Amino acid sequence: MSAPTLSPATVPPVTEHPDFLLLDSDLSAEDIALRDRIRAFGQEHILPIINEYWERAEFPMEVLEPLADLGIVGTFIQGYGCPGLSRQAAGIVARELGRIDGSVNTFFGVHSNLGMGAIYTLGNEEQRQRWLPDMAKLKKIGAFALTEPNHGSDSVALETSARREGDHWVLNGHKRWIGNGHAADVIVVFARDEADGNVKAFVVEKNEDGTYPEGYQPEVITGKVGKRAILQGDIVIDNLRVPVENRLENCESFAGVNRVLSATRGGASWEAVGHGMAAFELASQYALSREQFGAPIAGYQLVQEKLATMLSDVTQMQLLCTRMAQLQERGEFTGSMAAMIKMVTSRKALAACREARDMFGGNGLLLENHIARHLTDMEVVSTYEGTDSIQALLVGREITGISAFTTKKR
Repeated sequence: MSAPTLSPATVPPVTEHPDFLLLDSDLSAEDIALRDRIRAFGQEHILPIINEYWERAEFPMEVLEPLADLGIVGTFIQGYGCPGLSRQAAGIVARELGRIDGSVNTFFGVHSNLGMGAIYTLGNEEQRQRWLPDMAKLKKIGAFALTEPNHGSDSVALETSARREGDHWVLNGHKRWIGNGHAADVIVVFARDEADGNVKAFVVEKNEDGTYPEGYQPEVITGKVGKRAILQGDIVIDNLRVPVENRLENCESFAGVNRVLSATRGGASWEAVGHGMAAFELASQYALSREQFGAPIAGYQLVQEKLATMLSDVTQMQLLCTRMAQLQERGEFTGSMAAMIKMVTSRKALAACREARDMFGGNGLLLENHIARHLTDMEVVSTYEGTDSIQALLVGREITGISAFTTKKR
């Protein structure tokens, strides 16, 4: 018989999900409605088109209007047209978007959590009013320019510089892996003040004609194997002049960057749960429909053991993230806790995606069956917000009290 494929119409419906310990039954009616609204959005607007955009390495701009209509842009931000979601609800957003597609989730996270979050956390009231309402409606797209070619995990050592010249700041440097950085309307750029050596935050805006100011030179990074439908920029900053009123007032050192990252911490872990859920759903459905040696492969012991392990891992990830949201709400969540949860969820979600891809056999290589997209996207999730090795060292430092990070050249 011919091998079955899972078209957008036959992927698991929005009412079906692996929640073995019934964790979602504890959600409020509002959070359940939020979950189902995002699932319906994914089924209607993303799954029918995402593979073609993913293959072409283009972002589906057509989803922005229905995405804005979901009422989730700005997640945890209070006011300015944002929903002021709880940590649990914000986690559900990342989980459900990840379950649909990683590229769309990254676009949303960069814009809503990092870009808007930086302005909300570090800006003054005038700056919030100037930018956040339009960003909440997705009339303006945001970006967060922190990492550099030589500074990813050690972004605290960023080299992009800023110096005050009259009514402007002049920025010079190089940023890389900046989601939306090639096309965003509002980009928060972090640079080191030459006068005091401290890191400051600056908002770069497009001109009225849609071009960038002179000195902001973005180029799309090509050739990616994952998250292909979200574009990242490599940005050369050459004597870029930024008005003094565009410096975010409440960022006086790298501690400001940490405030933003702390406020958004955990998003990658929730997304990993979404990818793991999708992998389990796709694999279990395929196992029931795929016949080999005269019977569905779901009836074979090896396949059932794989499915049981995948479901167990997904459940463990769900439990960790649920606990994370509880601790965040209580103000008891720490950086080392975040590192452990990111490490565990990334490892287990990536393992689930690899197992599901293997269960599909050759059909798992086809985009039409969706699992290849989740697998390669999870490779990306395992890298951003800190690689697996970095997370392990952070947990190791917490356990032993000894830092294994070093700046010594060997």
